[in-house]
Amino acid sequence: MSKLPGWLGQLGAELTRMGERLEERRVEADDEDDKAAREGSSATARTEPGGGAAMGAAADHVPPPPAYAPSVAARPDPVAAIPWGMRVAAEAGWRLLVLAGTLWVLMRVISAVQLVVLAFVAALLVTAMLQPTVARLRRYGLPRGLATAVTAVLGFVIMGLVGWFVVWQVMDNIDTLSDKVRTGIEDLKNWLLDSPFHVTDQQINDIAKNLSDTVGTNTEAITSAGLQGVTVMVELLTGMLLAMFSTLFLLYDGKRIWHWVLKLVPAQARPGVAGAGPRAWRTLTAYVRGTVIVALIDAIFIGLGIYFLNVPMAVPLAVFIFLFAFIPLVGAVVSGALAVVVALVTEGVFTALMVLVVVLAVQQIEGHILQPFILGRAVRVHPLAVVLSVAAGGMIAGIGGAVVAVPLVAVTNTVVGYLRSYGQEESQRHAPPPHGATALDAAPTPAPGSPPDEIDDGSDEEPVADAPKEP
Repeated sequence: MSKLPGWLGQLGAELTRMGERLEERRVEADDEDDKAAREGSSATARTEPGGGAAMGAAADHVPPPPAYAPSVAARPDPVAAIPWGMRVAAEAGWRLLVLAGTLWVLMRVISAVQLVVLAFVAALLVTAMLQPTVARLRRYGLPRGLATAVTAVLGFVIMGLVGWFVVWQVMDNIDTLSDKVRTGIEDLKNWLLDSPFHVTDQQINDIAKNLSDTVGTNTEAITSAGLQGVTVMVELLTGMLLAMFSTLFLLYDGKRIWHWVLKLVPAQARPGVAGAGPRAWRTLTAYVRGTVIVALIDAIFIGLGIYFLNVPMAVPLAVFIFLFAFIPLVGAVVSGALAVVVALVTEGVFTALMVLVVVLAVQQIEGHILQPFILGRAVRVHPLAVVLSVAAGGMIAGIGGAVVAVPLVAVTNTVVGYLRSYGQEESQRHAPPPHGATALDAAPTPAPGSPPDEIDDGSDEEPVADAPKEP
């Protein structure tokens, strides 16, 4: 019995050592499992895209809610909740608002310096008309300065002589015209009294009285309109001087000015703009020269018709027809109506009808033969675009805006068409070469009956000889 406590103490020590060894083995086993799990997750992250995110999600795993918790549906992303079409419309909408704001600011700036802009545009039109003459004189051996001076002086002298001749004809025939107008008004009154329209003398007197009363009550408005006309004349003279100086510099140094403008364009867009500029200038030159030729033909033939019908001031009317021909659609109507009215009040109804026939005949020949033949396809603009551009130009800047509206639309059409084709060519030039099935589709098709070995695949490699067959 004395040995029993010693034996029990040894048994307890052995059990304690066995428990420690089991605990150490369990810890080692857990360490090995954790190491294997880490190695597996890292391998998954290396082999699969998004593996790192999955590992992070596993590390941050949140246990599910208890069974008694209410189920709450997850809210979708606000961007995903908006339809695709609405998102596209919103993206396009704010960009359109930015463009509209930019255009509004630009129009405000142009309206603030409207006189300068119109003078410069008129100088561009005159330069487009005179520049071929400068180029021809330089080919004959004249220096650039002398060719520019000769062309500008001749052009301005001719335009000044034409203006002086028109004013001289009007002042010289104003007395005769006033007498014929009074006689024509009396003849028109008698014709209305004898016409089947049942017009009475009292009605005609009432119309005349109403006109005189209107003039009397609006005397202040007429006076202010006269003062405003004086202001317009001053602005017109200022614009003419600006246009003359601008024309001189454009004729003399136009190419250098264009190169300076190109430096203001961003480098990436500079090649396209440099290619579109000469094409736009050729379009403008063709438009101006064609319009001058068409207007000259209209003025000559309508002026001859008016002259042979004995309508007074045939030459000034022909000059007005020439000038108004630069306003598409509206100019021909206004100048023709002016000629018909002058014929009506001076020579009678029959002469006015004959003048109307002459005007309509010449304008029909102009619209269907002269303009398509002279202007050609270089400046062809749809009639709807012509009507809308003339109306918009007239509303924005009056007669000057109506004059420059159509050439502006023609030049814009040319520039946009060239930039579109240039952009397509650039995208095709920088596109990657075809490969795979696309390269097979782009490969040339063999001619019927040709062996497949003779197909040229476009490669520069030498053909490889067939390997010798094994016996």
